[in-house]
Amino acid sequence: MEFNFFSKNGKVLPIAQATVSLLSLEYAYGFGVYETLRVKDGQPLFIDDHVERLIKSAEIIKLEHALSVADIKKYIIDVLARTKENTYNIKLMLVGAPKPEDADFYIFASAPLFPDKKLYREGVRTIAVNFERPYPQAKTLNMLQSYLAYREAKSKDCYDALLVNREGNITEGTRTNFLAVKGNTIYSPFEKDILLGVARKYVLQTAKENGFMVEERNIPKNSLNEYDGAFLTSTSSKIMPIKKVDDFEYEKIPKSVYRLIDLFNQKLN
Repeated sequence: MEFNFFSKNGKVLPIAQATVSLLSLEYAYGFGVYETLRVKDGQPLFIDDHVERLIKSAEIIKLEHALSVADIKKYIIDVLARTKENTYNIKLMLVGAPKPEDADFYIFASAPLFPDKKLYREGVRTIAVNFERPYPQAKTLNMLQSYLAYREAKSKDCYDALLVNREGNITEGTRTNFLAVKGNTIYSPFEKDILLGVARKYVLQTAKENGFMVEERNIPKNSLNEYDGAFLTSTSSKIMPIKKVDDFEYEKIPKSVYRLIDLFNQKLN
């Protein structure tokens, strides 16, 4: 796949002109927010949710800007109209500035990352890392700790790192939401402690529509053996079963997780 253009503040430009000033303290310090949208058959999935969360993330970290929801959607549609591929990802990135009118908004397309299909059958290995994101409900560019945790996971041939807070509870992955399942009930960490993932929202909606119960609770790392299984949600992987967390391993992936995967895929189709 080749994507030879990007959008900056609504202007579509050659990708070679995609530069950021070295003098931008805001970019250097990660004072920005971002979103990643999945485009399927030329249509952006859950565009309203992603745009709303981008605006909300900016509000949380007090990043002032001059963009409206209508502006953002128009700029996204402009990029979609110029992209010949059918299935890909769109990244939105809003970088702050001393003045609201100087904040920069970037949009660019990239090739999607499709996990190996066997991971959905067998589940993935993960590690647990003690870390709390300072603004859990904001999707910010300040990703150093998450990056280090993810890098550690990859160095151990694991899919992701699960973040564990000071109380010993699993909150989320570095790039995923975490959920556990027991019987016909799906358990989520408290929403105040996590990024409210768009995929997570619609997975739980699908679950409720099909007879699952959903409950928020603390999920201590040392309580994983009390559940039938666990899984991750994200824009790229949708629903990914977990096989192992550090040294703890589930004997098998619950049938309920496979059922939810099928139901969610049907919803997206």
